[in-house]
Amino acid sequence: MFTGIIEATGTVVDLGPLRQGARRLRVATELSLAAVPLGGSVAVNGVCLTVVAKSKGKSNGRTASVRRVPAREGGRLCHFDADLGPETLAATTLGGLRPQARVHLERPLRLGDPLGGHLVAGHVDGVGEVTAQRPLGETLELEVAAPRSLAPYLAPKGSITIDGVSLTINRIRGRTFSVTLIPHTLAVTALGSLREKSPVNLEADLLAKHVARLLTSRGLWDERPGRVRLGR
Repeated sequence: MFTGIIEATGTVVDLGPLRQGARRLRVATELSLAAVPLGGSVAVNGVCLTVVAKSKGKSNGRTASVRRVPAREGGRLCHFDADLGPETLAATTLGGLRPQARVHLERPLRLGDPLGGHLVAGHVDGVGEVTAQRPLGETLELEVAAPRSLAPYLAPKGSITIDGVSLTINRIRGRTFSVTLIPHTLAVTALGSLREKSPVNLEADLLAKHVARLLTSRGLWDERPGRVRLGR
């Protein structure tokens, strides 16, 4: 489980072929992964991945440049590898990453840690598309079109995860919603670099999905229009 509060950003070093349709992602970061064992999890742009290798210093003879969040942790450049299976490549944006791309990183939530964002599973529900970005003073309004299957789970002032970042929905029009990026979010994430038609990983609120599933099982929810059936 994660919270959608980005701890650091990393830089893609390589995304190479593996076998049977899978690919191996290598990321450089100064975020300490000492507490994440091999086989442990880390969220990359909102996707929960398994760490299959870790190393420190250079990778393939190159040292990637890394932009860090203001709060330093670890202080030493390290690399980690994660394998992307066919489902991950098909259902997320990770297959389109290129070397030097900046990615959001978050380690798993531990019992007793503050829940600063909202409960995030790291299981992407669909890929959305940025439809507009508008500067509003020192903030930036981002407008995103979600897949139709996610529309029922969008609620004004509800939570949404965009590329792993926990955000609050401002307005909804059909399946398009808007969020506001404050200066801190713009400084510590890569969301400010998104442009029109940029694809983004979206994860709907866990509670909304479970409530919808419960209502569906009792015949009280029509998933196609996403409306509650009253009178039953």
